[in-house]
Amino acid sequence: MGVLAGRVAVITGGTSGIGARTAAVFVAAGASVVIGGRRKDAGEAAVAELGDRARFTPADVRVESDVEALMATAVDEFGRLDVLVNNAGQGVSTPLPLPEADLAAFLDTLAVHAGGMFLGIKHAARIMIPRGSGSIINMSSIGAHRAGWSDISYSTAKAGVLQLTRSAAVELGPRGIRVNSISPGPIPTGIFAKNAGVDADRADRTAPLLEPLFVQAMENHQSIGRAGRAEDVAEVALWLAADASSFVTGQDIGVDGGISAGRPLTVAATERRLLAEAFSSLPT
Repeated sequence: MGVLAGRVAVITGGTSGIGARTAAVFVAAGASVVIGGRRKDAGEAAVAELGDRARFTPADVRVESDVEALMATAVDEFGRLDVLVNNAGQGVSTPLPLPEADLAAFLDTLAVHAGGMFLGIKHAARIMIPRGSGSIINMSSIGAHRAGWSDISYSTAKAGVLQLTRSAAVELGPRGIRVNSISPGPIPTGIFAKNAGVDADRADRTAPLLEPLFVQAMENHQSIGRAGRAEDVAEVALWLAADASSFVTGQDIGVDGGISAGRPLTVAATERRLLAEAFSSLPT
């Protein structure tokens, strides 16, 4: 029996990347899952691969009726709702200088990444409160903690997710519902290629090919010398969904290979050596 045996989870943005891997990990742990997303073909293909304990419901998290229907599907199909993984997101275009930034695009990013999570929490809580239990997991980002890792709209939205998580945790904790967040660092998923205009299905298929580029790009920032994987995030989500984390709420867990802790010591050591060499070469 898996650690989620008999439980039911809703995963928004579950058709690809971190969401799809989380769905697979949850099913392997015994859960039944309902995944939501905007790509119907991708969603149906995902549940076909996951098997009888998976369902797909088309959902745009900016639309409240879609989110409500997604939660209702869990109850209608499996009789309950124990876990919500608020993972839905969208890519952002190349960041523009602030004087040229578009307000509508900024607000749309907030609507997806913060508003969509608010709606997910709202409608999941309505189902979880009468049962007196539940775990809600919100996907934030390294961009919530460090400027310069994503554009200003995405970073602002993901920072809002942290406070949304804490606020929901203190309100819902007395009702038996835990609320936590995960902040991944850069993970090679299809979202990067989608940002560059690549077809969504092709972007998802080819994402693993980006791993060597990520390793190279992160070597001055990340102490663990490999690319992050969707599996890394999914396993943390599994822990937060399960009883092993029953005393954990209102917390954010970084899954970033050490980026948020600080740059690798070898980088600083190299810089100090170069500075020492530069000083030694100065005229006396």
